Amino acid sequence: MPKTLTKVIYKPDSQSTDEYTVIVNPAEFKKWKDGGITIPLAEVVDSFSIFHSGQGSQGILGKPSKQQLDTVFGTNKDVDVVTIILKKGKEQSSDGISSQTSFSMNQSRGSAVVDSRGKGLNGI
Repeated sequence: MPKTLTKVIYKPDSQSTDEYTVIVNPAEFKKWKDGGITIPLAEVVDSFSIFHSGQGSQGILGKPSKQQLDTVFGTNKDVDVVTIILKKGKEQSSDGISSQTSFSMNQSRGSAVVDSRGKGLNGI
């Protein structure tokens, strides 16, 4: 059974495809959102990592630059940006990655991309 992944997504503009995402602990986030602002943010968020996608929910998540954060949120301090995303963003839950559907591969050995161009043993 895959673990549930809960994230909070913030779109600065409804017409824009830019999205900023933070991964959260669903139970603690619900308590925090319902008025338990005294709960430490370290218990609410999975990490203080902020992810950005310029292509909406289908895009690849990357790290925004400090300049992007400054432009959109008025600050580039991760604690302040995470707080804004949690207050103004929308919660979205989905199934996490299941070990049955993913490769069990050592990530330090490279990517799981398979080259099928058919060189054979020539050109090695």
